[in-house]
Amino acid sequence: MSSSKPLSAPPKMSSLSSRGVNSTSSMSPTRASGSLPSNKNPAAPAPTRQPYSSPSYETFAPRTAAQRERMGRIAALTAGPWSSANTEEQKDSSSDFDEPITLTSAMCPPKSSTYNTSSSNNDSTISSVTDQKINNTLQHTINATQNLSTLIKHTASLRLALRASINIANDVSERHSDLLRHSGELSAAAERLQHEEQVLTRRAEEIGKPLKHYDAVDRIGPLVGVLFKEGGRVIVRGIAKLHVDNDEEFVRVLEEIDEAVEFFGEDGGGAEVFGRPGSGGSSSNNRRGGRERTASQQPFQATASGSAEYYRRACALQDAALELLRVGVADRISQTSSQIQDALKLPKVPIAADKLEASLVYTRFHGISRRSNALINIARKRVETLGSGCLAASSYEDFLTLCRNTYCGARETLLTTTIRSHMDILKERHGLVGMTRLASVFLIRLCTVETALYLDFFGDPDKRRQTTKKVKGATSDGDDEKEAEENEGGDDASAFKRLGSSSSHQPGTAIASQILSEDATYRDAEFQSMLGSLCSALHRTIRRGLVSVLDLDVLCQVVSVLREERSAANSTSTTLAAARAVSGVIQDAQERLIFCANTSLHKEVVRFKPTSADLNYPGKLLGEKPKAAIIIEGEEGAGGATKKAEKEEAEINDAVAAQLRVYESWFPPMRSVLRILSKIFRVVEPRVFEDIALSAVQACTKSLKDGSSHILRASGQIHADLFLVKHLLILREQLSPFDIQLRSVERQLDFSEAGKAVSRFLANRNRRLFSMSTENALVTLLREGVSVQESSVDSKRDLEDCLRSACNDFIEHTTSSLLGPISRFVDQCKNASSDGSTDVLRKESFMNGIVVKGMFGNAYDNLESELGNVSTQMKLYLENSSTQSILLKPVVRKITRALEEARRFIDEVPNDENDWDTELRDEVLKSAFAFETRVKA
Repeated sequence: MSSSKPLSAPPKMSSLSSRGVNSTSSMSPTRASGSLPSNKNPAAPAPTRQPYSSPSYETFAPRTAAQRERMGRIAALTAGPWSSANTEEQKDSSSDFDEPITLTSAMCPPKSSTYNTSSSNNDSTISSVTDQKINNTLQHTINATQNLSTLIKHTASLRLALRASINIANDVSERHSDLLRHSGELSAAAERLQHEEQVLTRRAEEIGKPLKHYDAVDRIGPLVGVLFKEGGRVIVRGIAKLHVDNDEEFVRVLEEIDEAVEFFGEDGGGAEVFGRPGSGGSSSNNRRGGRERTASQQPFQATASGSAEYYRRACALQDAALELLRVGVADRISQTSSQIQDALKLPKVPIAADKLEASLVYTRFHGISRRSNALINIARKRVETLGSGCLAASSYEDFLTLCRNTYCGARETLLTTTIRSHMDILKERHGLVGMTRLASVFLIRLCTVETALYLDFFGDPDKRRQTTKKVKGATSDGDDEKEAEENEGGDDASAFKRLGSSSSHQPGTAIASQILSEDATYRDAEFQSMLGSLCSALHRTIRRGLVSVLDLDVLCQVVSVLREERSAANSTSTTLAAARAVSGVIQDAQERLIFCANTSLHKEVVRFKPTSADLNYPGKLLGEKPKAAIIIEGEEGAGGATKKAEKEEAEINDAVAAQLRVYESWFPPMRSVLRILSKIFRVVEPRVFEDIALSAVQACTKSLKDGSSHILRASGQIHADLFLVKHLLILREQLSPFDIQLRSVERQLDFSEAGKAVSRFLANRNRRLFSMSTENALVTLLREGVSVQESSVDSKRDLEDCLRSACNDFIEHTTSSLLGPISRFVDQCKNASSDGSTDVLRKESFMNGIVVKGMFGNAYDNLESELGNVSTQMKLYLENSSTQSILLKPVVRKITRALEEARRFIDEVPNDENDWDTELRDEVLKSAFAFETRVKA
């Protein structure tokens, strides 16, 4: 065996063997040595094998630190028998020779030529040195050979150990794969078993669920005082062992009963056999009128199934449990109400209104409110949990309805007499108007306090507690905060007392609304009906007073006060019942007001018959003026101040008196119309007011025209015209602030063709009365016999037309009175020259120059008196100078036009004809110019 490498190569082999040992560290030494086969030729080359590519064991099971330390120690022990002595000999040998001694050099002797040459030079010296070196080399070779043999043996053993480790690793890998496969199978089996366990558990629960309900029905009976004897044929009621004050236990029992009712009723079919459950004596049974009995009241049926029978028993248990609640709430309320009536002698002796809130009517009910609220909340939560459509929830709904009806009936019985008595006292002391305001305030306060008490019984304490905490921030520090904490406990009546009356219009009403915003229990129909019944006392009392009232002022005041109080009542949701009651009274008051207004208008306008004093125009306008106050100056001092005050008061009274005289100078129908319309404008609906105003204006206009005709006969044309113009102007001016259209469409049935249509109907033998077509005789009769006629009525336009006509009449009549004979002269000239020829006009007698001159002279002489009369009458009737000027401008224009026409006709007449000459013509024209100048001035 030859090699060119030095003897330092074995350590590499040692490191290789160390890695091989490390890779098989999991193998135990005993098993490794035992698995080594016998090898008689250790130097024989080992057969080659393909490298094993299976994954390392550490991938599946990493070694710990202790295992790695142990494998390190094993690698150190199996590194090979290298001794320290041989190492030192090698060092010595290497130091003696320049060249390293290899295994080849040691095994091969030197060449003969070299040896011969050396021996020839110095045989004796070299022989001894050579022998020594050979011995040393042989010894060294022997040692090296031994070491190599040992290394080869050790390498062979390591190779066998490595092969065994690889086999063990393969075996472990195969076992690990088997383990993974078995683990997956076990996991799948475990999941399958778990699923089967769940299915079996669910089936066991489904199988055991009916048993639970059967056990619950049999077990709960004695707790609620119900015993089933003779196999369930007889139901015996006794004293219950369960107390309703034990909330947790009682609620648990109710839950078990409800589950049993649901199970036996829906799944077992008991509801189809015995009907739906219900509490005995509830309002629902009363509404049925006894025609349908509840499931607990049904007799025992031997042919019924076990589920149906247990459904009947479960319903009986539920009725018994609800009977405990009913005794604790409804019976307690009725008993308390009876005790209060006996103590206060109600309803014979009413309670004073100022002592009502401190009386037993409220204090006793506040005392039982907490326990009643707790029991009612149990039933309410059961309804919320079960749902309104649930079979077991109907009994709880009937119980809540019974409690509400009992409570509302008791409160109505206790308060009705007191409220009516208080209304009658207010009416006697303060009259109808004062009673209306005070009674409204009282009812608003009553609704607020009653709502607080109702919430103490039926409200949700959780919502009220949360809302009260929010409202704490709105209350002040100190005592207010302390009261808010007390209200959190459930007494909301004191909270509303602190907030004050709703009629005071203070922020307290807003806080009260905030307290009740979260809990809408007070909107229950039964409670609102009770409040409406209590508030009906206001309607009853005021309605009896309204029937006998004829004064429009009183009715208007009543409506105004009621509207203010309705606004106050609508500001909070707790007083909506009072607002509805006040609205009903407002409607009655408005109907009475409309009736009285129409009656007054019909009496004072439509059927008005004027007297001579009413038509005394201008006598009414020429009444005595107010006399000036005569004050005699006295001594200075205190008397002077008194006289000065009396003087100022007299001046004020004189101004009022002057205004009243102007008002009294109006024609009575127009005065009545404006007075009535101004009163009802703010207190009736706009559409109603417009209808009343429409008919009133029409009647007033007609009455003014009739009055003008009477004045024409009594006082003259100018007074009649100015009378009509004056009052129509005032009427239009006074109606303008109302901002109404005074327009409507009137529809009337016209029966003028009905007779002919009936005749055609009777003459038609083929009438086809039952024909479903347009040829039906009855349809034809109705269509042809009766027609609807529509007419548009516009009183404002009619008023404007009437005023325009009156102004035109005044202008025409005034122009004629100022022109006098000149107006007749112009008309005669127009008639004479109507054919376009002036020959006839020249020869007419009225065109005689002397006659025309005298006519203009007389007209001018009368002009001053006529102008003075017109000016005086216009100032008397029309106080506004701009109105007078507007009316006089057309008069001046008409006079100027008439004078121009007169001059034109005079110029058409030649001189020396009909006594006309130049001088006379000039005089006449000068008179006409002077007349025109005076009129324009």
